Amino acid sequence: MKVAIVGVSGAVGQEFLRVLDEQNFPIDELVLFGSSRSAGKVYTFRGKDYEVKELRDNDDFKGVDFAFVSAGAGVSRQYADTITRHGAIMIDNSSAFRMDADVPLVVPEVNGEDAFDAPRGIIANPNCTTIIMVVALKPLNDISPIKRVHVATYQAASGAGAVAMEELVKQYAEIAEGKEPTVEKFAYQLAYNLIPHIDVFTDNDYTKEEMKMYHETKKIMHAPYMDVSASCIRVPVLRAHSEAVWIETERPISVEEARKAFENAEGLVVVDEPASKKYPMPLDAAGTDPVYAGRLRKDLTNHNGLTFWLVGDQIKKGAALNAVQIAQYMLAHPRN
Repeated sequence: MKVAIVGVSGAVGQEFLRVLDEQNFPIDELVLFGSSRSAGKVYTFRGKDYEVKELRDNDDFKGVDFAFVSAGAGVSRQYADTITRHGAIMIDNSSAFRMDADVPLVVPEVNGEDAFDAPRGIIANPNCTTIIMVVALKPLNDISPIKRVHVATYQAASGAGAVAMEELVKQYAEIAEGKEPTVEKFAYQLAYNLIPHIDVFTDNDYTKEEMKMYHETKKIMHAPYMDVSASCIRVPVLRAHSEAVWIETERPISVEEARKAFENAEGLVVVDEPASKKYPMPLDAAGTDPVYAGRLRKDLTNHNGLTFWLVGDQIKKGAALNAVQIAQYMLAHPRN
């Protein structure tokens, strides 16, 4: 098994190394790629040092089985043919191909079989907030089709990369010292603040992040009828995203039914004991694999409605872990 990581020096690239090791992913040969700035850096994996190669349009991907790519949409588009030319499966973490009809958009717990319908050799990893949400929507949708979803996301700095995480830490330190905080990565100071703006605004005044959730949820769930409305907010949390979700189903689902479905769902952990003040929080979810669900209750405004709270690590399940799980799913369900 030969594996490549493209964009290894970034936050998600570094997480790929950790997740591949944690998951005991079978690797006989590992190749690391990065920009000209990252070329020559050395990373240790399973006791062996690997030097980063500069990503080029050549035959470096010959013999690669899986290429985990997290270097931005522009890089993914530019090098997709290079990466897949010799038969590698490119699992791409960018937004470059997510809505292409001939590229599956996969969350293994929800639509793992879609991974095998990849005529271009490209599988797209969904947006982090979408991944976290659909893991919880799937078991409920299996009980009764979901007609409508409203979601408010509370997204950590990690969603904007390692530089953004560093900036948040730096801002808190600067403010504590009485200095003016550095504002470079975000539109405004994030420390002690909320920013109701992630990605660029579109013509309908929703952001691209919000529209990703709209379009991607429908594609992953195979549910063109499902309406999704999102508001995405950046919060001064270092790592792990949170989501408040309201759904409307075709028939009422009781809280007891929903809780049982959550408890039996793959990749989902229920933390829901309000009387004991037990509920999912990003502080607890950071660095862990599952999506956590809690605050499960009936929607007081809708007879067919439920509302719940989700938390998941953006860099793990929202990015690197989901990509590795796609490859694991394919290895566990081989096709002739």
